[in-house]
Amino acid sequence: MDIKKTGIITLCGRPNVGKSTLVNALVGEKVAIVSNKPQTTRNRILAVLNQEDSQYIFMDTPGLHKPKSRLGEYMVDVVKKSVSDVDAVALLVEPIPNVGAPEKELIQRIQQMDIPAVLVINKVDTVPKEDLLAVIETYAKEHTFQAILPISAKKKDGIEDLLELLSNYLKEGPQLFPEDMVSDQPERHICAEIVREKLLLLLDKEIPHGTAVEVTKFSERESGIIDLHVTIYCERNSHKGIIIGKQGAMLKKISTYAREDVERFMGTKVYLETWVKVKEKWRDNPYLIRNFGYHDE
Repeated sequence: MDIKKTGIITLCGRPNVGKSTLVNALVGEKVAIVSNKPQTTRNRILAVLNQEDSQYIFMDTPGLHKPKSRLGEYMVDVVKKSVSDVDAVALLVEPIPNVGAPEKELIQRIQQMDIPAVLVINKVDTVPKEDLLAVIETYAKEHTFQAILPISAKKKDGIEDLLELLSNYLKEGPQLFPEDMVSDQPERHICAEIVREKLLLLLDKEIPHGTAVEVTKFSERESGIIDLHVTIYCERNSHKGIIIGKQGAMLKKISTYAREDVERFMGTKVYLETWVKVKEKWRDNPYLIRNFGYHDE
């Protein structure tokens, strides 16, 4: 593949607007975890797509929200830093004719940085087509977007149109990432994120947001089987009991779902062991936040 053009494009928006679903649809592989709960993504995730002579580099960011902890402050900081030094920004919004505070803040940031921005109206499969005109008009009054595109990331509708649109912001230059690379996340980090995705899927209310996942062992046997040891941290003993469940049933379910996904991702058999530990108020502890992999480097 002879790459002649590259571009870095930030995907931003409020929590739960579908950024991670979109980045997975764009690159055709699962590089970001997805759930129906807000604030699923905590780190900036970089995903790479090579198409003909072009290399697209997408930045999936946490949702912009009002932070309630040091971890939340870190996530918001990641978003703000990601909307700078890029070739274009795709602002994802829901098909609602109202510009909320998170969108206004991101639009203000885009205007300050003077970055080309496209408006991507996601989840259009959830509303009648005639409702979209009001959404387009509402956002057009707020900012002069280079283009406005309705899509459904979940159904993969409009993905090719979006890529064609974003190709206008690629610049002539050498290949930035290897051909076989789809994400900048190390394998062990993606494995930890898959476990966290299952916590978000299977647990209710605040509990999954108070969890962190650490991979303590990641090794490959000669046979190709991967030994994966994972520790799930939560903030209270009562939460630990819920995560483990009656006679270990919930932890077993989390581990089974996670192992199946990790095996698909790694393309080999995985032997997964999980433990649950309590680290009180870790989301407000800068040392633990860094220790669990949430830092700027």
